[in-house]
Amino acid sequence: MKRQLNQRDEMILTFLKKFDFLTREQIRKHCRLGTIRNANRVLNELSIYLKCVRDGYHSIYYLSKEGREYVECEKIRKKGGHVQHTIMRNDLWFYLGCPYDWENEIKFTDGKTTIISDAKYVKLNEIHLVEVDHLQPMKENRQKITKYIEIFENGIIKEALGHFPSLIWLTTTELRRKQLQDACQSLPSVKVYTTTDIK
Repeated sequence: MKRQLNQRDEMILTFLKKFDFLTREQIRKHCRLGTIRNANRVLNELSIYLKCVRDGYHSIYYLSKEGREYVECEKIRKKGGHVQHTIMRNDLWFYLGCPYDWENEIKFTDGKTTIISDAKYVKLNEIHLVEVDHLQPMKENRQKITKYIEIFENGIIKEALGHFPSLIWLTTTELRRKQLQDACQSLPSVKVYTTTDIK
């Protein structure tokens, strides 16, 4: 049954509109829902506006048709293999201090080569591009890094911005961190975190 939503309820739906999929913990932390019991109650009361899937020990939420209509969201989320990738990206957002100008899935181009970065934010007037490596083949990551190197070597972006954006990766293991660091050696500023680093 639909009910009048309060400011906190609307904050939860808007948060999901921006970040696609969120764990109960991520919602609880950002929307200050207090105890796990209270978070469960609040989310249960919003059940008409939310869909929930289980992933191991985590409950992962996304907007239902009613939720999308309420916050005027056109993007339809569907559960699938990309959900964990999105949760990792959101964990990194928290770890980096919740940058307010964070944007997901941003086109980065020099007019010739184009990349869709997982996210972008600005800190101290410098652009940072985010890439999340969940389970994709390392070959795919290397192909993407080659595109970043092409754009860097072209020089147009650096000239236009006064700097080349730093690249921030989040990956799952130490081995993958090493592989990404090796592949990114030609780029001026790269930081590779693992999920353990940002816990």
